[in-house]
Amino acid sequence: MAQAVEEWYKQMPIITRTYLTAAIVTTIGCSLDIISPYDLYLNPVLVVKHYQFWRIVTNFLYFRKMDLDFLFHMFFLARYCKLLEENSFRGRTADFFYMILFGASVLTGTVLIGGMIPYISESFARIIFLSNSLTFMMVYVWSKQNPYIHMSFLGLFTFTAGYLPWVLLGFSVLVGASPWVDLLVCPYIFYYDFCVQIVSS
Repeated sequence: MAQAVEEWYKQMPIITRTYLTAAIVTTIGCSLDIISPYDLYLNPVLVVKHYQFWRIVTNFLYFRKMDLDFLFHMFFLARYCKLLEENSFRGRTADFFYMILFGASVLTGTVLIGGMIPYISESFARIIFLSNSLTFMMVYVWSKQNPYIHMSFLGLFTFTAGYLPWVLLGFSVLVGASPWVDLLVCPYIFYYDFCVQIVSS
């Protein structure tokens, strides 16, 4: 069993393996009180005034509590990030890294801009970790590139892959997570769909 897990891990493409490892190590480190989440969360004031630039990256690595939601996000991260890197971005590791970097930048920008808009700034101020949002983004990209694959959710019902992000959004709400964390991806979705329409026209 241990050998099978080791082989599975070694066969992962480099970016998926690196991100998955960093996310698991960070989340376990916080659960064991080795690392403090207060040193990881996205705080624009600390980034700009105190030069704590690592927060721009570390807020994408911490998945909060090690519960059912964490396990599902690790599964989806390992599966769909790997599928994207191995298929859609096969032989184009730099392009895949750029896609993740661009998506992370859009998510960060959305939170920062939302935090400056009156009446909704308080809601955005509560969003201090974007790891779930980045996972949702990768699932969305994969689902748009494979919209007709038939899938089953926990054996309860079947659907095509094009609906996968919205099924996951519904599941997140059911387990008590905030839907706003996943809906942060909307600006990136609009950009992605716009680019796809331009390329296909």
